[in-house]
Amino acid sequence: MKILIFGASGSGTTTLGNEIEKRTNFVHLDVDDYYWKKTQPPFQEKIPLTKRNKNLKVDFKKFENVIICGSMVSWGKEWETSFDLAIFLYLNNSKRIERLEKRETERYGEKLLTDKKIKQNSKAFLEWAKQYENPNFNGRSLKIHNDWIELLTCEVLRINGEMELNNKVEKVITKIKSNINIKHMS
Repeated sequence: MKILIFGASGSGTTTLGNEIEKRTNFVHLDVDDYYWKKTQPPFQEKIPLTKRNKNLKVDFKKFENVIICGSMVSWGKEWETSFDLAIFLYLNNSKRIERLEKRETERYGEKLLTDKKIKQNSKAFLEWAKQYENPNFNGRSLKIHNDWIELLTCEVLRINGEMELNNKVEKVITKIKSNINIKHMS
């Protein structure tokens, strides 16, 4: 079974994917690992689309049960038909930004104050992330995600990001089990 978990940055997609991987036989792949070159500090240099797609497809096909976490709206039309289930996590902007600010501090620490480039990049990232609910924003946004959901050929499970992690995991595992049972009956 192939599952996609997506939502705004800071909505909890990676956390949910990691937890499902711990409790099931699914392999968790995070699109950030395919989108960004490994650099120190991280998230400085993008991998070209064709190369990231090629690398992700290799791993996607390697495993029978895969959870991919991250927004794939701009990765190509083939991804619209690649999943058996999509999970859309939504969390309101103020909670997300609070999470992201904390994550940036944990990730970069003192460098957020002392390294001009890291400080600029972090500020730009947070400003970008704040635009998610802006219907006129051309980057990753709620509108773009809702439009993309209409193009997906699989069932989409919408989950409130404020729900306790364990409850989210149980909801997803229940959905996985019901889909597996349906497939075995056909």
